[in-house]
Amino acid sequence: MGIELKSLPIDRYGKPLETTFICVAPLIGLVGASWKTSHICNKLARVLWVPVISERNMAIADRIICSPFIWSPSAEEENLLALDWQELTDMIVLGEVEKINGKHGQVLQLRPKAANNKAKTQAFDRHGKSFTTLPRGYYIKTHFTQMLLNKYLGK
Repeated sequence: MGIELKSLPIDRYGKPLETTFICVAPLIGLVGASWKTSHICNKLARVLWVPVISERNMAIADRIICSPFIWSPSAEEENLLALDWQELTDMIVLGEVEKINGKHGQVLQLRPKAANNKAKTQAFDRHGKSFTTLPRGYYIKTHFTQMLLNKYLGK
């Protein structure tokens, strides 16, 4: 169907409780990569968002599924995502993956994504030397998902 399914934990006021994981980020083989052919662009082309009221103190049985909505990025939204992806990709290619933190990017961020600190993947430093590091994942920041909730659910 070509639709990515994403649950979106929110509080009772409709505020996202956390960033949303999209996919694992490649840390090698990115020279010459483009946003339009990237895995993350493909994942975000059409998303079925399912907001769920799931505050931390709520029992699973008490959580409430809210109105789902299908989203495809507008030109402006895609531009924001693409700019962040390009910034993060440039840093990876230049061997600066270890310098990336959650503050990079306006709407998209790159953070460690691993079951534990024993999970490692290959990357390159700024001198082109191979090393192992924690895998990284792309996450959408909460203010972006809040904007989507406001737009589609009239918040």
